[in-house]
Amino acid sequence: MLLRDLCTPEVACCGPETTVLAAARLMRQRHVGDLVVVGDPETDPAPLGIVTDRDLVVEVLAEERNPAATTVREVMRKPVAIASSSEDAAQALERMRTHGVRRIPVTGPDGKLAGIISLDDLLVRLAADAGMLVDVVARERNREQRTRR
Repeated sequence: MLLRDLCTPEVACCGPETTVLAAARLMRQRHVGDLVVVGDPETDPAPLGIVTDRDLVVEVLAEERNPAATTVREVMRKPVAIASSSEDAAQALERMRTHGVRRIPVTGPDGKLAGIISLDDLLVRLAADAGMLVDVVARERNREQRTRR
């Protein structure tokens, strides 16, 4: 299945000069654990990096840095692993494995942010597919029992 059909199109993002404090507030407001850092959320939505709630804890709080004075540029993960909306989910999963990440920004043909795919999204899809396989087996068994009495 193509990423354009699986990814979450509503992506929480911020610019690189956003403070860690503002990023944490945005994560809380949007109920997300990550922000895609883009050139400019309004005019340049090309992914530059990604910052997670864990990055904020490990790189800022644990190091006793001032979250109001530290920008996400200083703590974001870069270079960011990016996937194309026309890629297959298996390719994105391999990229996650290779880079050791749980989420990857998805870009459209123009290179601009089109969504985000997470390990959770892929697990939900895998579970749905597994459920359909179980249903096929059960229906085939029932059909055979009805027709061979």
